[in-house]
Amino acid sequence: MQFNSAGDPEKRCYYRLLPDSETGNEETPPTEASPLVPRNEKRRKCGRKARFNKYALAAAILASTNSILLGYDIGVMSGAVLYIRDNLKITSTQVEILVGSLNLCSLVGSLAAGKTSDCIGRRYTVVLAATAFLIGALLMGFAPSFSFLMAGRLVAGIGVGYSLMIAPVYTAEISPSSTRGFLSSLPEVFITIGILLGYISNYALSSLPENINWRLMLGLAALPSIVVALGVMAMPESPPWLIMKGRFGEAKQVLMKTSNSEEEAEFRLSEMMKTVEPASSSKNWQGQEVWKELLLRPSRPLRRILIAAIGVNFFMQASGNDAVVYYSPEVFRDAGINSRKQLVAVTVIMGIAKASFVLVSAFYSDKFGRRPLLLLGSGGMAISSALLGFGTKYLGRSNGTPEWAIALCVVAVCADVSFFSIGLGPITWVYSSEIFPTRFRAQGSSLVISVNRLVSGIVAMTFLSISREITFGGMFFVLSGILVVGTIFFYFFLPETKGKSLEEIQLLFEDNID
Repeated sequence: MQFNSAGDPEKRCYYRLLPDSETGNEETPPTEASPLVPRNEKRRKCGRKARFNKYALAAAILASTNSILLGYDIGVMSGAVLYIRDNLKITSTQVEILVGSLNLCSLVGSLAAGKTSDCIGRRYTVVLAATAFLIGALLMGFAPSFSFLMAGRLVAGIGVGYSLMIAPVYTAEISPSSTRGFLSSLPEVFITIGILLGYISNYALSSLPENINWRLMLGLAALPSIVVALGVMAMPESPPWLIMKGRFGEAKQVLMKTSNSEEEAEFRLSEMMKTVEPASSSKNWQGQEVWKELLLRPSRPLRRILIAAIGVNFFMQASGNDAVVYYSPEVFRDAGINSRKQLVAVTVIMGIAKASFVLVSAFYSDKFGRRPLLLLGSGGMAISSALLGFGTKYLGRSNGTPEWAIALCVVAVCADVSFFSIGLGPITWVYSSEIFPTRFRAQGSSLVISVNRLVSGIVAMTFLSISREITFGGMFFVLSGILVVGTIFFYFFLPETKGKSLEEIQLLFEDNID
């Protein structure tokens, strides 16, 4: 099954059907069930340029700020672990457990987040995620021992799981279709900004005594948690969630604020109401039966959606990007860079490259579409991983440390994380949050992000062990092969969704789509 790209989303606009006296036809005035329809371009020319709704942008930024916490942890842990190993006298195996445990613990948060957000709402789930990470960051910052540090990682991991699920879902539900690609990419943008801040924190604090520097590195993550928990009170609730709770008036008020016109707001409201089953539109609805329908008796379109969403999340983490970021100092040390200050400085350069390209993807996903960026990103990562494998293999067999080979490894790592930031990084969150039907969105996203976290944890906790057996070069060749398979999967199983409403996207997976 191969999907083709859709048309230009920026041509979408809306109009009210006019009475017979004004149009001279037999159409009737708009009804509550269907107040608006897409305007025929032959009758009136549409504006082409999509506008950013400032209220929707502010709400998306507040929700996505939570993602800084995961990014900061990924970035800061890559440097902090160098000092934790010496200060707490832990083994390489304990290092892998420490690094990977946050991802596995986030699996718990991801699984619980869907049901939680259906019960208490998207907004308060964001608060819950920030609170959990705040507690975890404080526990890690004051940890007197390895076991205490692991307890902090467990609590922080649950918060990360909640955040990874709720930020993209909330953003997708609040966003107009014309700018949903950009706004739904913001969680990855903030993850990348967090990674860069983690690298900068490592570099700035590395000269402090090793019994203090890593504690400050980890403990500083509490600051954005407080900002998110306070700022979220200014966020509106998600309109689809309000509709599923039967709160139609509140949903319309939010849509009026997050749409570019009254007509667009009413169109979005009517589309959402069409896709919510009567049983779900009540104050007592809390996501009942959703898991059963997802796992035990999914319809054929829903099964296709699950395959696409699980697939993109699996390949996102099987690409090894998180492990490359976590263990980049180990990779560069193996490549011949031995100074800790130099190791941390190189990771800062890598973080700048990663942050730059995620912005490119965010700004252009609504223009070029999800598929082209995803295919470009995964294909580029496959080539970069192969070059990194070649460079590290050559250095492993060389008697010296030729500068060209070291430079190749540094460039290849920076290219790898940059291509990830163009494709798999942001596009995975966009797809995961927008392709599920309204009633299944929260718990469906919860399921696929749990797969994301599980694979991420497995890769992070086995990366060093496998690399010791087959060398870093061999590991990167394996990752390159996985990415080739992923690129083929994306080509055949992921449709283009740019410019379509959340309700229209469901039609892409119906039986009449080849």
